[in-house]
Amino acid sequence: MSVLSKAPDGAFSMAMVAGETSGDLLAGLMMQGIRAHWPEAYLYGIGGPRMQAQGLQALWPSEKLAVRGYVEVLRHYREIAGIRNQLRAQLLAHPPRVFVGVDAPDFNLDLERDLKQAGIPTVHFVCPSIWAWRAERIQKIKQSVDHVLCIFPFETDLLHAHGIPATYVGHPLAQAIPMQVDTLKARQELKLDSNRPVVALLPGSRESEITYLAERFFQTAILLGQQQTHLQFVLPAMPSMMSRMERLRDKVGATQVQILKGQSHAALAACDVSLIASGTATLEAALFKKPMVIAYNMNWISWQMMKRKKLQPWVGLPNILAREFCVPELLQDQATPDKMAHAVLDWLRSPEKAQALVSRFETMHQSLLRNTPALAADAIQTLVNA
Repeated sequence: MSVLSKAPDGAFSMAMVAGETSGDLLAGLMMQGIRAHWPEAYLYGIGGPRMQAQGLQALWPSEKLAVRGYVEVLRHYREIAGIRNQLRAQLLAHPPRVFVGVDAPDFNLDLERDLKQAGIPTVHFVCPSIWAWRAERIQKIKQSVDHVLCIFPFETDLLHAHGIPATYVGHPLAQAIPMQVDTLKARQELKLDSNRPVVALLPGSRESEITYLAERFFQTAILLGQQQTHLQFVLPAMPSMMSRMERLRDKVGATQVQILKGQSHAALAACDVSLIASGTATLEAALFKKPMVIAYNMNWISWQMMKRKKLQPWVGLPNILAREFCVPELLQDQATPDKMAHAVLDWLRSPEKAQALVSRFETMHQSLLRNTPALAADAIQTLVNA
């Protein structure tokens, strides 16, 4: 942990917490608007490299909170609770003008509740998915948050119905990803053969996702390569996971898979289809207008507990936004190499089906496209000036 230094006299101070790679990405994009409104703002809290590039003083790195699943959270509970307690004490001792929690509701909502009770304005960026599971969380949001910045258009009506102030700011990725994707350029950047199909493998960035999915994805690549020998495979990995991914690849024997250092957007731009873990990356693939197969596997006990709280039949964001299965989902016991390979091949063998999906994803992209940094900053400014 870094020691919190005192904000310069008169500087606008904002504390922020993003709990994993996707939160760091969203926050980093949103912070461009913060910097435009408050160029000299003192920003500190928990974040990753994208937030730090915008000037965040990181007291802890965001990967400290990157845990999904009940059992996995229990294993790390003492450390995560300790971080929250230390951060809470610092924020109460030296109150920021506003606190912005970015996703990570299990960590942020409790912290936001305590800060709100102490008179510190609280903003939550990315509405917790109460429309998908854990609907009981709506009351906790009301107790904890002064304003919610929503990234999906249907969320504001739901929050307003419960008396929770909210603003639809669009999804920052819809601005960051172009409407028309240059696949050829991306393949050239990655030194791929422009005439051979590309499959992107994205097994996630959390430790638990790597544990439960990465080996299956490599095994799927082997099966795909046996059926279509001209396929090319890329797998973007966080720099800290590069060596682990390479060891897993070599252990499985999937030597045809090229491990990339980051470059997930280049991989998605370059590919014909992706095999991808459920999460924010599925929306990124949709914004890149790419067919995908969504897969997920986790600790069995965590899966049983989450399954009981599920409110709708979809888990992938593209399917949730489309309100139907526009792309296949293979979850838990269904996420076998055989089934994943079959689903990927179905896209590769059905170009007309893939092209029809492109137009759906273009419409989805338009619905999410707003000036997110400016809208988020305006909402925060209105709150702190109230």
